[in-house]
Amino acid sequence: MKALVLKDAGLIELREISKPTVTTGKALVRIKAAALNRRDDWIREGKYPNIKFGVTMGSDGSGIVEEVGDENDLPWVGQEVVINPNIEWGSDLEVQSSRYTILGMPVDGTFAEYVCVPIDRLHHKPFHLDFLQASTLPLGGLTAFRALFRRGELRAGQNVLISGFGGGVAQFAFLFAQAAGANVYVSSGSDEKIEKALKLGAKGAYNYKKHSTYTDLWKTKGGFDLVIDSAGGDQINSFIKILKPRGKIVFYGATNGLPAKLDLYRMFWNQLSLLGTTMGSDHEFSEMLTFVSKHQLRPLIDSIRPFSKIVESFPDITRPNKVGKIVFQV
Repeated sequence: MKALVLKDAGLIELREISKPTVTTGKALVRIKAAALNRRDDWIREGKYPNIKFGVTMGSDGSGIVEEVGDENDLPWVGQEVVINPNIEWGSDLEVQSSRYTILGMPVDGTFAEYVCVPIDRLHHKPFHLDFLQASTLPLGGLTAFRALFRRGELRAGQNVLISGFGGGVAQFAFLFAQAAGANVYVSSGSDEKIEKALKLGAKGAYNYKKHSTYTDLWKTKGGFDLVIDSAGGDQINSFIKILKPRGKIVFYGATNGLPAKLDLYRMFWNQLSLLGTTMGSDHEFSEMLTFVSKHQLRPLIDSIRPFSKIVESFPDITRPNKVGKIVFQV
């Protein structure tokens, strides 16, 4: 079968490898679609822990169960599924265990024609989504769901700012927050992305490359209850200034690095919270799929490409005008 393998530091290769053998407690899934994440590119660049060469990459995937290792699991055969990429989150819903990893590194992942996963990683694909749409959900959807609802405690009617609109997690945070009845605003460095967000129903948008302050856009909005951010850096202090008292900043990344300083005075006086978050628990994965089905949400897809084009597609993960996920038909 064909699979995308991390060959060496900075080097990926689409190659022929052996089809996985099903063992007890596992299922063989014929992958129909897989989606690209920033995590995949960080792994390619060697910027991720526990990297192993020769591993099949990829964490997002959907497909059809073809074989199971135990007779009791035969009802899964033929089912259309989306795969939960969590490995050993643990029993604590608040934080992952020390053994926690994610499908695609250091164990073989979804960028292949077949993947073998434990039975309990299988979830029925939301009926209103096709394989391409469903394949985008696992990493981005789960991260956004936890950031908004468990860490951010988002409620209907609140004002929420999603920074970096267009990225995988940010687009899900946008869709989920809208579905939850929040007033959703976005920031981006692209006018094209801002126009897209406004067409999708954003209450307002801000181009951080054209303006040095948020004041003009947000001063009549009453402030924000919640900011969802992936970049970190000095813009954290801009977010602190536009939060309401008791407001929260939830961040799931730090692509802009550490802030040079942190406005602790404003934080303690206004009872503000700065909260880190990761992907999410198995329980939250189930909740996320239920939420998507209940609200009939459809993920934003930037482009659909043949699996044969996956190697050359990696640079596009950071393309400035990308909105939504890059998805491959396998």
